[in-house]
Amino acid sequence: MYVPKAFAVEDRAWAERFIDANSFGTLVTVRDGEPFATHLPFLIEPERGPHGTLLAHMARANPHWQAFGDVPSLAIFSGPHAYVSPSWYRSAAPKVPTWNYAAVHVYGKVRLVEDVAATETLLRKLIAHAERGFDDPWTFERVDEPYRREMIHHIVAFEIPIDRIEAKAKLNQNRPEQDRRLVAEAVGGELGKMMEEVALTER
Repeated sequence: MYVPKAFAVEDRAWAERFIDANSFGTLVTVRDGEPFATHLPFLIEPERGPHGTLLAHMARANPHWQAFGDVPSLAIFSGPHAYVSPSWYRSAAPKVPTWNYAAVHVYGKVRLVEDVAATETLLRKLIAHAERGFDDPWTFERVDEPYRREMIHHIVAFEIPIDRIEAKAKLNQNRPEQDRRLVAEAVGGELGKMMEEVALTER
């Protein structure tokens, strides 16, 4: 990923929190000489391995998993984004339209989880992560074991020991502070909050 110095986020904990908050990512692997992408929910376990580990699963009918092996894969996580109008700027600096966004790229080789018990453990973690915040979280115990085992047979669970993480937050860091504050106010929402946390903080 092209990451100009002004937009690079070196804080590893920030990148991990970003993945946790924007956990529906895109996994890309080269298959038969071409990029192949699958959109999936992920869970990051920062303490597993030297650089953390991603957990996920996909349908066994999806041919993507057959490309796993000794080839690297890329998991892409995107956050809030918005068009930025030059009319929002007040400084005398040159101004053109742009787009503010944040993204995290995670690189690693996929490792299949083939043991049934380990697969079930992985699925429990993914479900617990997705159900957090619910008043009555759904659990795997609500599914009869025979049906649960049948469903497990139709998926492929996997882990990605992380080799490298790139984090980019393009949030007007190259503009005067007055402009950044005006854009943060104009876009509002999660992006505006992120601008206050990242772009408006001395790093």
